[in-house]
Amino acid sequence: MLVILFWLAAFGALFSYFIYPFILRFMPCRPKSGQKDGQPNAPFAVSLIVTAHNEAHRIRDKIENCLALNYPGLEIIIASDASSDETDQIVGEYAKRGVKLARAEERKGKEHAQLQAIRAATGEILIFSDVATSIPEDAIGRMVAYFNDPTVGAVSSEDRFISRDGSVVGEGAYVRYEMWLRGLESARAGLVGLSGSFFAARREVCEEDWDIHSPSDFNTALNSARKGLVAVTAPDVLGYYQDVADASKEYQRKVRTIIRGLTAISRHPEVLNPFKFGRFAFQVFGHKLMRWAVPWFQLLLFCISFAVASKGGVYALALLVQLLFYGCVLAGHFLPAMRERTLIKIPYFFVQVNLAIAHATVNFLMGRRMTVWTPSKR
Repeated sequence: MLVILFWLAAFGALFSYFIYPFILRFMPCRPKSGQKDGQPNAPFAVSLIVTAHNEAHRIRDKIENCLALNYPGLEIIIASDASSDETDQIVGEYAKRGVKLARAEERKGKEHAQLQAIRAATGEILIFSDVATSIPEDAIGRMVAYFNDPTVGAVSSEDRFISRDGSVVGEGAYVRYEMWLRGLESARAGLVGLSGSFFAARREVCEEDWDIHSPSDFNTALNSARKGLVAVTAPDVLGYYQDVADASKEYQRKVRTIIRGLTAISRHPEVLNPFKFGRFAFQVFGHKLMRWAVPWFQLLLFCISFAVASKGGVYALALLVQLLFYGCVLAGHFLPAMRERTLIKIPYFFVQVNLAIAHATVNFLMGRRMTVWTPSKR
């Protein structure tokens, strides 16, 4: 029985990060009905929706960034989540330059504010962004060009972090892995989640079934799948934003994000039905559900490894590898300078992510939800 549990735990711990992408790699790619060629075949009418809550200290910079974007007839809408500072007044100063304000009078969260802007928007394509994200001048045209393919319902940018000294933070192993996995999913049944700071969708994807209690990046991917469309990644469309001002807050941001993801799945369990959503359901299962289960499989594997190590062979080796792995994590925890070394950095980051998942799962099961949103200080 212990041996069976050992292999079950090992499979669960490895599935999302290794087995799932291996399966994806050999799944056939979806057929494409159009060609993305860098420019839309005919200019789409586009509305850019920027969500804000008490952003008076940086809303001017964001509006100026939006006004500098090179796309003809771009409609700019600031979705204010019941801001109580000077945000709305500052937005009003730009009314003569075409910037519109869509205010949610009651603070019900980011998605509720976005819904007010969706109702006010006139564009065929809706682009969503956060105040903290800086958009390159040519990014809108590049993003909209993906909708030349009529099977595409939504498009996600790729994030780039700006360090405190203004330099672009290099891509780590984890980020490269995530971008590779996004590419695999995008070419199959589509992304199961978009970059929440900068993404686009067809208007019809957003007009129906916009769940204000689930994160919009998941909503949009799910609504695309409902309509037989896909959400794709755009590696040539980048969104830049600064690291959080207080690095210790990054852990709490991860916890909030995972709670919101768990809420989305709990509200839309039908997304796991392969008879309704086909390969998209498998991708949600592999990327989301099984990844959230990793910390519990890790814990089970570690405990059982002690009990079966006496059997020798692969079981003793598995225990030794785990002891070395967690030894590296402890070294990174007590000796922060060692986190710069790859052999320490990767295990440390991996365990930190899974601790956040475990923490979020416990909070979720205890009834905690994260509907109201406060932007991270950057």
